[in-house]
Amino acid sequence: MHWPLSLSPLEHGIVVLIGLLVYVAVTRLGGHHRHPSAAVAWVLLIALLPYLGLPLFLVFGTRKLVRPAHRPRSDRPPPQLQEGPDWALQLFAALDLPSPVRNRAIEFHADGAESLRALRTLIEQARERVDVCTYVVGDDEVGRAVLAALAGAAGRGVRVRLLVDAIGGLRGARRTVSTLHGSGVEVRWFMPVLRNPARGRTNLRNHRKLVVVDGLAFWSGGRNLAAEYFDDDEGGWTDLSFVVHGPLARQAQALFERDWQAAWGRVTGADGLEGAAGAAMPAGTPAQLVPSGPDLADDTLYALLVAAAFRAERSIVAITPYFVPEDALLDAWCVACRRGVRIDLVLPSRSNHRMADLARGRALRAFAAAGGNVYLHPRMLHAKAVIVDDEIALCGSANLDARSLLLNFELMVAFYGRAEIAWLSQWAQHLRERSQAHVPRSPSWGRDVLEGFVRAVGFQL
Repeated sequence: MHWPLSLSPLEHGIVVLIGLLVYVAVTRLGGHHRHPSAAVAWVLLIALLPYLGLPLFLVFGTRKLVRPAHRPRSDRPPPQLQEGPDWALQLFAALDLPSPVRNRAIEFHADGAESLRALRTLIEQARERVDVCTYVVGDDEVGRAVLAALAGAAGRGVRVRLLVDAIGGLRGARRTVSTLHGSGVEVRWFMPVLRNPARGRTNLRNHRKLVVVDGLAFWSGGRNLAAEYFDDDEGGWTDLSFVVHGPLARQAQALFERDWQAAWGRVTGADGLEGAAGAAMPAGTPAQLVPSGPDLADDTLYALLVAAAFRAERSIVAITPYFVPEDALLDAWCVACRRGVRIDLVLPSRSNHRMADLARGRALRAFAAAGGNVYLHPRMLHAKAVIVDDEIALCGSANLDARSLLLNFELMVAFYGRAEIAWLSQWAQHLRERSQAHVPRSPSWGRDVLEGFVRAVGFQL
């Protein structure tokens, strides 16, 4: 028998042992939480194909960039808001997220043209700085229009920074962004693939979307800077974004600053967001920044969604383009359905990712069998929102799949104001009314195997 690289069986066994030790050391010392199937897959790959499995693990295996460093319970400030469910406020405080703040105004934009006008207006009104983080910049009229507005702001003496994910930017963004050359706009690509393989961070992508202007207002939501995310014509996409005027923008600016430094791998942790809001407003609309990702020790959004399953008393409404939840989250939502909580899940009938549509089959069947309600929207639905008991609503960039909740840099905002929650509830009801109830069907043996394979490989690395 010919062993790889002319190694003896003993030497090959030593390589396998070293590979497994590396896996254990990286996973344990880094405090990485992995789904059991993902852990088994990595162990088997390293054990059976160490010369392939170990390099792949070193490139794709990192999941967290900071280690837990929780303060003692007595050192955590109590929640300051009277609005909102206590369980959510206490959970976010325990996870060391920045405290809720009151803001002058919050506006939601379900209409794409309205959202684009609001975004361009913010950029045109900038006086000192504009910070932009996005996953995609389209080589189309929307991408060019936004970049032209950024270049115009830079021409007025405004400091403009653009952060684009290096993987998301593969979709024509480099050609579009190259038009900024010489405009004065500072551009960084988040964790370039060829720069980070040895550091194990290639699999960690920045999916956050935010535009912060002068630390006074910020635009965020599910929209990337490309035409399909703003297209309201027949056959276009349905998405959602919002603008916040107030202290929350300063916290968003601090988050962008951390992402700007992390673009090339320098992750500093969550410090600095709490005090970034400045002086508290005595009155206004309460909202809270809820970032999630490898730059935080805890899986904040995942923790909230699991906790909501056990703390919700009446209802949970979730809008997402992809539904490939981790097993524990799916089980928690199924238990909530069985104890009488109404959970409505709104998805696109067919998304823009065929793998996601394949991978969601098992989860949808289990969810429906437990009493969950699934609605399939006729358009590509790219918006992301969760409403719990009409007491807390979240909107932002995170999808309900394992990659988004456990690997990506994501950003949601928690809204506690009655007007904002009512607006999101009515918008979600409008989506349900335009959707068809999903009737699950038993798959063939081949389809079931394919769904399981895609789910494991595509969403659990």
